[in-house]
Amino acid sequence: MSRATVWKRVWPGVPGRELLHAIRTTLAAVLSLSIARLFKLPEAYWAAITAMIVMQSTLGAALNVSRQRLVGTALGAELAALSVTYAGRSVPIFGAVTLLCGVMCAVFRLERSAYRYAGITVAIVMLVARSEPVWRVATHRFLEISLGIFAGLLITAVWPESNPTPQS
Repeated sequence: MSRATVWKRVWPGVPGRELLHAIRTTLAAVLSLSIARLFKLPEAYWAAITAMIVMQSTLGAALNVSRQRLVGTALGAELAALSVTYAGRSVPIFGAVTLLCGVMCAVFRLERSAYRYAGITVAIVMLVARSEPVWRVATHRFLEISLGIFAGLLITAVWPESNPTPQS
């Protein structure tokens, strides 16, 4: 019995390729979430969310964009922690740091995905009030997002998608 026949019997109406993609994505999300929880990271869900985002690309595409996301996350965490430490939390400071991230990404010739992750990280670190020191919050965001990126890349490398659908 062919694999296609098995899929049609087990999951009628669900294309096998889409089911495999859902399983791979779930595996990456659960893996990253489990590791983040193992390390007792306070907002482990960021690891799962990031893994799901990474899983939307093929390995070749994911490698480059993941590097950009990782650099952007590090930049955003660092700038946000520095700004909160030395300038506080206000809308003008948030705006200035977000703009600075964009300028730095352009100067370093980083792609928009780096700026997107830098800006998201700035917003998470600066705008969500917490009782923890800002440097700890920034480090946790970097680690949680990094775990998601690495889990997504690992699953994509170990279990590549056959005949992936075109990326949008």
